[in-house]
Amino acid sequence: MTLIAVTRAVSPTIAECELTHLAREPIDVAKAVAEHAVYEETLRSCGATIVHAPAEPALPDAVFVEDTALVFAETAVMTRPGAPVRRREVESMANVLSAYRPLFVIQPPGTLDGGDVMVVGQKIYVGLSSRTNHEGFAQLDTHLSEWGYEVIPVPLTGCLHLKSAVTQVADNLLLINDRWVSPECFGSMEMVTVAPGEPDAANALLIEAAVIYPTHHPATAERLDRAGVRVVPVPCGELAKAESGVTCCSVVFEAAGRPS
Repeated sequence: MTLIAVTRAVSPTIAECELTHLAREPIDVAKAVAEHAVYEETLRSCGATIVHAPAEPALPDAVFVEDTALVFAETAVMTRPGAPVRRREVESMANVLSAYRPLFVIQPPGTLDGGDVMVVGQKIYVGLSSRTNHEGFAQLDTHLSEWGYEVIPVPLTGCLHLKSAVTQVADNLLLINDRWVSPECFGSMEMVTVAPGEPDAANALLIEAAVIYPTHHPATAERLDRAGVRVVPVPCGELAKAESGVTCCSVVFEAAGRPS
């Protein structure tokens, strides 16, 4: 099995990124580039082969490739980001992913950000946010029903994306900020709650048996460690000023899809 992680270079215009819930702060581009290099090396150390999407220097949010695409065993879904200025990021990602999967494209008036989608086995949780609407959810639901996926809408409050509020960190374990999303949405799954004072700490990237996780959330990292999660820390404080988390900067999937 070859694990692919599609990434894209940090744009020199990243300081002009879209922001919804954070106040704008200066972003040191050189530091952001250095953090991204560590992130890519960490993905490699976890068993992934890096595939670089074409750089998009004029598109400030282009490094956050997660929002442009969802890759399943059977198909790749090209999204239609809720922020109109981000829709130009999708085409170059589609060119990359077409080598691995047949493509499905979310159509207007639907909007869907990849950061609003959490896949847990055959259950696909979709956050209904300022970036993802009911029409985008419905298109995804209709498309994935062919392969038996259960697509589940999830209401959010106070955060940008579903994965700002909850991510999977082990087979039956979620990391959650229960002030932004209700634990009841996720059935009987076990949960680790983010530490007080670290509301943005629910975003973690599960890859193989490890969880890539920000160094700037140490109290929540300790909670994960106590829960038996293997935490691989990465510095990403500069990138986080662009309202991002560790899932945002990659699209990770197995190179070979499901046989047709």
